[in-house]
Formats: sequence, structure tokens, C-alpha cells
Amino acid sequence: MLSFALISGSIEQGLAYGIMALGVFITYRVLQFADLTVDGTFPLGAAVAASLIVSGTSPFVACLVAMLAGMLGGALTGFLHTKLRIAGLLAGILTMTGLYSVNLRIMGRANIPLLRQPTVFTILEELLPKVPYLQLLVLLLLAVVIKLLLDAFLATDIGLAMRATGDSPEMIRSLGVDTEAMTIAGLSLANGLVAFSGALVAQYQGFADVGMGIGTVVVGLASVIIGTGIIRSHAVFHSTLGVLVGAIIYRLAIFFALRMGLEPTDLRIMTAVLVIAALALPTVKTRWRERRLSRLVASENARLLAEGYVGQKEEAGCVRDSQSA
Repeated sequence: MLSFALISGSIEQGLAYGIMALGVFITYRVLQFADLTVDGTFPLGAAVAASLIVSGTSPFVACLVAMLAGMLGGALTGFLHTKLRIAGLLAGILTMTGLYSVNLRIMGRANIPLLRQPTVFTILEELLPKVPYLQLLVLLLLAVVIKLLLDAFLATDIGLAMRATGDSPEMIRSLGVDTEAMTIAGLSLANGLVAFSGALVAQYQGFADVGMGIGTVVVGLASVIIGTGIIRSHAVFHSTLGVLVGAIIYRLAIFFALRMGLEPTDLRIMTAVLVIAALALPTVKTRWRERRLSRLVASENARLLAEGYVGQKEEAGCVRDSQSA
């Protein structure tokens, strides 16, 4: 029998990575921008937070500084794309590649352990020692607050202009909105959330590693696709809720897959197959409907032609009968 205590760890990870998925939601769904910077800003947030915590900085301050560092990384990608006219995908790859060296410089080595360092979770556990599932409650509170703040922001004039930049840049540009500034701001906000998530994950798992960002964007896409597939709505509130739900479901799926005997080394390919299937499903559905419709139209046309031919023979027979009479 599975107990809640057994799966609570997967839910906690889902909430921590759900904040990252909200950042991917901004780039993928709001801006409709294929941003690979995420694979660099996630470990950037972890590296900045871990380095500051080891040096004696408050973990809460370290998380905020990590978020600012991620925002700078996202803004750099936006600058390369909008000002230097580098393709969005390539701009993200260039920033991600450069951030690998930056992260190594910040950390000084490939890995920083945090097991004996104060973190957001250990400090709160000392303040509230009798609260059960404290880590789960803290991550749930953070994820919900960030989700609600993001919902409120996307409902403002700037947020609406950002959404319009992704949906119809020509139209919103004709209204006098600086779409380049909106793109930079959106990428900055998205990667700030990603870096904040990286800082939380590093403190949650007890270490920061320079390679912990590999495949982050795929995990974020999986969460977005799963969540928006389950909660189908164009409303921002439901979409962001779906992203958090999708992140939790993804982590639970990994938990059950591992319990069923899947090798940990196969998790990446499982994630890739899941995202491919989710992305291909709408196309497969559309083609299946088109083929079904074409078959129905062909059969209906054949029926009408057959009825018309029979009707013509009956009409000709009636004419011959009347002439002979």
C-alpha cells in the first residue's frame, strides 16, 4: 500500500519544478518563443543561491538574488534576438552555452553541497518544528502565490500587451506597443522564475550541480503540455493552474515508473517520448478527422450519384411507357 508520506516527496518536487514550468509557460504559450535559455538559468539560480548560502548570506536573500540573475540571463537572450536579430532558438542556445561557464565561475567547482548549510526549509523547520509536511506546505504556498501573482500580472496592461505580442505582434505593433521591449521583459520574467525554481530545488535536494539544468526545458514543456491538456481553457487562471498540476502529475508518473522497475537512466527518453506524443497528438487527431470526413464525403457523393443514375433510368422508363401508350 502506498501512503501519502511515500508520494509526498514527488508532490514536493512537482511544486518546486512547477515554478520553473510557469516560466516555460510564459515563453512557450504567452510569447510563443522557443527559449532554450531555461537549461542555463535553472542551474544559474542554483549556483548563485548555493554560493551565497555557503558564504553566509540568508537563504531567502539568496533566492531573490538568484531570481535577479535569471532575469539577466533571459534579458540577454531577448537582447540577442530583438536587437542583434539573432534567431530566437539560436539566441537561447548561445546564452545557455555561455551560462555553463558562468555557473562554473560562480560555483568555483562542479558541485556545492548544502547538507550542513541553512536553507529556506531548515530555517522554517526550526521555527515551526511541530508542523507536519512543512516542506510540502512551504512549496505549495510559494507555487500558489507565484501563480496568483503571475495571473494578476498577465491581466494588467503590460501583461495583456505581452500576451498580444505572442499572439499577434503585427497588430499590437500597429497600436504603438514596443514588441521588442515586451519580448525582452517576458523572457526576463520567465527565466527569473526558472532561476528561482533552481534555487529552491538546490536547497531542497541539498546540493547545486553545474549539470542539473540538462533537459530542464523538456521537463517544463512536459508539465505545460500535460497540464493544459488536462485543464482545457484559454483563461490564464486555469492555464497556470494546469501547469502546476501537470508538473505534479509528471513527477508522480516518474515515481510510479521507477517503482515499476524503469531504470533511472531511461527517464530522459521517457520524457522525450512523452513530449513528442503530446505535441504530435493534435496533428494526428486533425489528420484522422480529415480522413474520416473525406471518406464520409466520398461515400455520400457515391450514394447521391447512384440515386441520380437510378432516378434517370426510372424517368426514361416512364417516358417510353407514355410514348407507347
